[in-house]
Parts: sequence; structure tokens; C-alpha cells
Amino acid sequence: MRTGVLVQVRLGSTRLASKALLPVPGASVIQHVMRACAAIPAEVHALLTDAASSDALLPVAKLEGFTLQTGSAEDVLDRYCAACEAMQLDRVVRATGDNPLTSAELARSIMALHERAGADLSHYLGNPWGTGVEIVETRALLTARRQSKEADEREHITTWLYRHREGFTILEPQAPAEALYPEGRVTVDSEEDYLRVKEIFHDLYQGRPIEVGEVIQWLKTHGDQPVASGLRTEGRDG
Repeated sequence: MRTGVLVQVRLGSTRLASKALLPVPGASVIQHVMRACAAIPAEVHALLTDAASSDALLPVAKLEGFTLQTGSAEDVLDRYCAACEAMQLDRVVRATGDNPLTSAELARSIMALHERAGADLSHYLGNPWGTGVEIVETRALLTARRQSKEADEREHITTWLYRHREGFTILEPQAPAEALYPEGRVTVDSEEDYLRVKEIFHDLYQGRPIEVGEVIQWLKTHGDQPVASGLRTEGRDG
């Protein structure tokens, strides 16, 4: 079983330009994502981006020990499938470049549950938005690429699978008690999000990835923004 931790990221965001390269204490946003994801066990750790972003991201990826794979800017599903084929991956840990507080602890935990259940797609419910990942089997992604027809099913790689869950084993357990805080939001989508995450890093960063329990304690002390309703999957940019 060959696993890849694949972080989708590009620099063309219209709401917050080049947000992945914005500085927070200790490094840039995308470097903190990579440093957290480096603690997730896998044969491959890579950034998946588009051609327009690759020149700026390549030196950062190399600095953090990640490879860089270039693919479609808008068809993110194809970008993932092409990377899986090129790297001969059986399983993907999907993370996104706007989540510098990604939890390796939660990723390792959901991966273990995914393996025990023989699932096709897994993620936790109830952890702060911006701390989680999805685990998805390559065979499921390839099926989604063959079958998906709507634009949002190509932009968000697991949307087709959630819409056709009758054909797949999808595991969505509640997050562990110490990580349960559904009202929490620490993804970087706007200027307001960025300033908030900078504040968290200023208060908590001590030269290592900040784990979800620390984040929740900070949020409970400082208050938080509500999470929008509807289908929630970790990190839609990239």
C-alpha cells in the first residue's frame, strides 16, 4: 500500500492573493502546512499546484523536503488523479495549502480508522475547520474522474463521491473528544482569517506544529467565528 500526502495549493486566489506565501510566525502559511503534514506517515509528500504557481512554490517545497507536481488549475480532481498515476499511489491523504494548523495527530488517527474499516473515503466530523484531512483511495478518485460531470465535482475532488456514497464505504466518525469543537474555524480564506491565524501562531508557536488541542484552548479563550452551514470538506482552495 503506497500512500501519498498530497497538499493542493495554488497562488491565484482572488479573495486573498498568494495567501499560501503569506508570513506567519516561524514560516509562511504553506510551510506550516508542509511541516504539519511531514509528521503523517507516507511514502510520498508532495505539493500539487498549477503551472502558474510552480515557479514560486518549487523552492519552498524543496526547502521542506516535498516534491512538486503540476497539473490543471481548475480541474483539481484530475490534478490529484494524474499525481496518483505518476507516483503510483494507492491512497491519498488530502490536505490543503490554506490550513497551516492541519493536525497530524488527527490525520494519523483517521488513517488508522480508515484502514480498519476498509473504507474508500474518511474524515472526522466536529473538529475545527482547517485542522483535518481526508483519506481517500486512489481507485475511488479514478472512478470519480471517469464519472463526474459537474464543474464543482472537478474543482472539489471528493464531491462526486459524497453525492454517490451508495457505491462506496465512506467513514465519517465524530472527532475524538479532545479535538471536538465544531464551531472552530482556522482555515485561511480571507484577510480576517489570516490575521486570526497570525495571532494564534504568535501566541502558541514554539518551533513545532501546533496541535489541535492547543488550538481549541486558544479559540475557547479568545472566541471564534461561526462556520457556514452546508457540506463541509476541509479546505476548498487550491
